Amino acid sequence: MMLRIFPILAVVAMLAANAAQANEAYPARPVRLVVPFAPGGVVDVMGRLLAQKLGEQLGQNFIIENRGGGAGNTGAALAQAAAPDGYTILFTSSTFLVNPALQKVPYDPVAGFAPITITSASPNILVVNPGQSARTVAELVAAIRQAPEKYSFGSTGYGSPAHLQGEMFKLAYKLDLQHVPFSGGGPALQSAVSGHVPMTFSALPPAVPMVQSGLLRALAVVGPERVGALPDVPTMAEAGLPGFDTQTNLFALAPAGTPQQIIDLLHDAFGKAIRDPEVQQKFAVLGFKAVGTTPAETAQRIKDELALWVRVAREANLQQQPQ
Repeated sequence: MMLRIFPILAVVAMLAANAAQANEAYPARPVRLVVPFAPGGVVDVMGRLLAQKLGEQLGQNFIIENRGGGAGNTGAALAQAAAPDGYTILFTSSTFLVNPALQKVPYDPVAGFAPITITSASPNILVVNPGQSARTVAELVAAIRQAPEKYSFGSTGYGSPAHLQGEMFKLAYKLDLQHVPFSGGGPALQSAVSGHVPMTFSALPPAVPMVQSGLLRALAVVGPERVGALPDVPTMAEAGLPGFDTQTNLFALAPAGTPQQIIDLLHDAFGKAIRDPEVQQKFAVLGFKAVGTTPAETAQRIKDELALWVRVAREANLQQQPQ
């Protein structure tokens, strides 16, 4: 009789423990914010800023865990595999959606995550060497068509958002334009300054001082609106290419299956954090603007952006890359 009672007691104890855990106030212990890039980069810096504000609001530590590798794939896979209990959040950039267009990735950007919000966004910018005669996008397109052998574009690397933006540009105008990949944004910009490549698509923050000093000429902002640092530079739409809103977004995502009440709580907390004037000021220094989409809006943006990059990769005949 006693032998039968022990298993029953064990089951009751387990159920009681699970119930207690389910009913505990969230967050009851530290939450990890997985940043799938090395420390010191923009995503890491912004993640730490938001983690501090989330901790202040919710009375619990939000700890950054840097899991670089695979251009963000390693950290994304780790976050997807975590327990869907609200204690793991992925904080990542648009590379999360670019990578699946060019390689088999160890995560599902749609089914593997419960979107929380897009915290912020930053446009890229099309810049040319100032020795180029073109002062508008239309003039640049005409020059490329006249002498395509003289033109190429640089990017931060094969499969990077800047690379795919260049491919979009080629497809839109049906241009014969060679891609020259570099190992990061700095080398790509320096190559444009030296004239090794006549043009490049770049993240906004490192390009702005080079444009302001005359080392580069900006032709268009790759985003929905002009930027305050370069008010005279038109958007791609204003320059004659509508639908070219492919700015870099920073996403907050939880593993799929995370309870909706936790998603809602985190969405509200992120929203309050990014509305903080101090946070917005620091975002601006890094070239980002606060966004704050709803979970539903975030999910739709993920689907739309993923479909865009898959289409661009297919139409540009880009080769699949190993992980």
